[in-house]
Amino acid sequence: MTAEKGIGRLAVIGGGRMGEAIIGGLLADGALSPRDIVVAEPVARRRDTLAAAHGIATVAEATEAVSGADTVLLAVKPQVVDAVTDSISGILAAGSLVVSIAVGVSCARLESRLAAGTAVVRVMPNTPALVGAAMSVVSAGSEASDAQVEAVRELFSAVGLAIVLPESQQNAAAAISGSGPAYVAMFVDALARAGVRHGLARDVAERLAVQTMAGTAALLQETGQHPEQLVDGVTSPGGTTIAAVEALEAGGFRASINAAVAAAIARTRELEG
Repeated sequence: MTAEKGIGRLAVIGGGRMGEAIIGGLLADGALSPRDIVVAEPVARRRDTLAAAHGIATVAEATEAVSGADTVLLAVKPQVVDAVTDSISGILAAGSLVVSIAVGVSCARLESRLAAGTAVVRVMPNTPALVGAAMSVVSAGSEASDAQVEAVRELFSAVGLAIVLPESQQNAAAAISGSGPAYVAMFVDALARAGVRHGLARDVAERLAVQTMAGTAALLQETGQHPEQLVDGVTSPGGTTIAAVEALEAGGFRASINAAVAAAIARTRELEG
């Protein structure tokens, strides 16, 4: 994606790991050049690190970064979003696009604190963005055009896969992809610990578990198989896998995952107020 396709000069508010992952992906992908990016980060040491690692401009204040920016990426914690939007509202250039990755902050809430007519797009990326394997969900605010939404989808495609969904589906999607890496990591850890319990060295058990998870995900993605088809393909009548699957079902495996997703959605709604 180039500046001509809608992103232009990018101001990133927040120099944390997710913000840096997005910057790194954009630069590696050739989507933007270092001269197109400025980051606002209050911590001087962090500013120096970002500038040295990526060759980008860094400033201390959000108000410095957004002046002249075409697109502003809010990569800050939800509890400071209101303060940040209030500080930049009067400085944003007409026609600017504001993209937020703050959890539980709706497009309507952002629009209410920005100048009338400001285009807002909400995105929920996940931590695999740090290795270029994110799953990002993109949703349009009331003022965002189809072209702007597509530009944002392309922006986040630089760090993985990005899809567009209605904002009404953001909470459910975030409970799967946003929180999902924690569920997956817990499963990998449990699988590795089970291996240790039955005589494997920890590093061997963990390697087996991680590669099995990665390989299974790749198989599902590349073949388009339904997960149940893969389960059926691994199991055989009276075999070891069906015995294991029955033990998982008896332990409430699927019910626990469903409860986890429901809990994440409920908490997001609480954060939205």
